[in-house]
Amino acid sequence: MASIDAMERAKARRRRVALATLAGLAALGFAAGAVTGSGPGSDPGGRPSVRCPEQRTPAVGCGDDRAAAGGGAAASTPRPTLAAGLTPAQLAGERIVVGLGGTGLTPELRGAIHAGKVAGVVLFEADFPSRRTGRELIDALQAVPRPPRLRRFPLLVMTDQEGGQVKRVSGAPHVPAAMMGAEGAGFAHHEGRATARNLRSLGVNVDLAPVLDVARPGGVIAATERGFGATRAQVAATAVPFATGLQDGGVAATAKHFPGLGAATENTDFEAQRIDLSKAELRDVDEAPYRAYINAGGRLVMLSTAIYPAFGNRPAAFNRRIVTGELRRRLGFRGVTITDSLGSAAVAEFGGQREAAVDGAAAGDDLLLFDDLPSALAGHQALVKQLAKGGLKRPPFLAAVNRVLRLRASLF
Repeated sequence: MASIDAMERAKARRRRVALATLAGLAALGFAAGAVTGSGPGSDPGGRPSVRCPEQRTPAVGCGDDRAAAGGGAAASTPRPTLAAGLTPAQLAGERIVVGLGGTGLTPELRGAIHAGKVAGVVLFEADFPSRRTGRELIDALQAVPRPPRLRRFPLLVMTDQEGGQVKRVSGAPHVPAAMMGAEGAGFAHHEGRATARNLRSLGVNVDLAPVLDVARPGGVIAATERGFGATRAQVAATAVPFATGLQDGGVAATAKHFPGLGAATENTDFEAQRIDLSKAELRDVDEAPYRAYINAGGRLVMLSTAIYPAFGNRPAAFNRRIVTGELRRRLGFRGVTITDSLGSAAVAEFGGQREAAVDGAAAGDDLLLFDDLPSALAGHQALVKQLAKGGLKRPPFLAAVNRVLRLRASLF
């Protein structure tokens, strides 16, 4: 195995290559926004980020992002983006993330990646029978040839590395989120940095953590020690430093499950949940940690699949009032949104995978998380069809793809 110093030198070389690629894209007119390599325009890890004129904190994508937040000048005259020149099938592919669950790199998955139909994968325990095997799988995934306009962008390789009961690989974090919350901000940040080192050593570039749910007593989040605290202040004070630690170490963080799952009595993977809290309480308590996360430069937010009657009778991931209204407009999030599992019991009641893909994209979800490749390809086909028919409007679709590609470009 290479020494740590050698690995760091290799990472530095990859960073220089990626920065040169981004600079070349900007010169060709593909980039939207100003890319800077240091100072206030960089994220906490020193990687280049994009600053929207109206936003104080760095963002993953700007340019035509307003199209996804309800129109404006950018909706009618989108600026050139990284999505320029992609085919409809490739555009739809940038919305697709597929879970492997031990299947490995099958010929079918290889073909989907080669065709640009998949932007990322999610790995589980079965994909890491050993650390070496997991690393070999990820290297093989990244080595699959992609369409010319997508070759420069690494695949998003995700896993749920929260700590405690939800932990896909050995190593950091060493304790559950509840213990990090009890130990304080410094400890949580240290665990975030250690987790980033752990995941980067395997090739994982996105952690589907931290949980920002306010862990109410009696709820499933508190019972499983997945929450950082029982108050909004404690969650913000400790979960956000964990996220910052991840991103300082070169792994994108994913806050979940917006607008908050702390009052749920069961995991939405296994049972549909209704969160009967008022709009005022959801905003004042459950959404509050997300404002701190956004202000700290958090890269991704995962949408819950629970139903919040205060905002309507559809799961949050399919509810435009929540995804676009609350998260994007009210809280000002400009990063990448991703659904929770579309194979969950909570989603099954609202139609099949094709319907879930279209409904999620229409609500404002950038990435759609499918449990397996057949479901993902069915969702992909539905997106292509609706994009062609106009059921999904092109400007916000391009804005979503641009955000995803900017995220991929930053994770070298």
